[in-house]
Amino acid sequence: MSDTDFDLSSGISAFEAKDFTRAMRLLSPLADEGNPEAQYRMGMMYQNGLGRVQNDEYALKYMRASAEQGHAYAQHAMGIMYLYGECVEKNAAEAVEWFKKAAAQGLIGSQMTLGMIYENGQGVEKNEVEAKRWYKLAEQNSR
Repeated sequence: MSDTDFDLSSGISAFEAKDFTRAMRLLSPLADEGNPEAQYRMGMMYQNGLGRVQNDEYALKYMRASAEQGHAYAQHAMGIMYLYGECVEKNAAEAVEWFKKAAAQGLIGSQMTLGMIYENGQGVEKNEVEAKRWYKLAEQNSR
């Protein structure tokens, strides 16, 4: 196990143990080097003020960097940010694009969210057929 892998593993453990100060210390250098898992967790900490004062700019920076590298949870988080206007200006159409990227990777939460978005016509034209398609996909993936 390399030092990077050890630091990532230790950082994730600290994050999950809610030792956010330690998690930030371990994950920050890795996030800055481009590690998508570290970037995702740094984004979460900055967005929610965990271990540091909440910082929308850094939250968005790290979350977008992770999402653009294909991290499904970061893509889902970007969808949430755009859907509710957290750290960014509200943009339901942009949210749908991020949810679709995460859903394409099999993320059930994104598939369910897309079902709700199409059912309610949030940022897209209301479409019962499309809503049912996403709900069915989520159900199939949950088995």
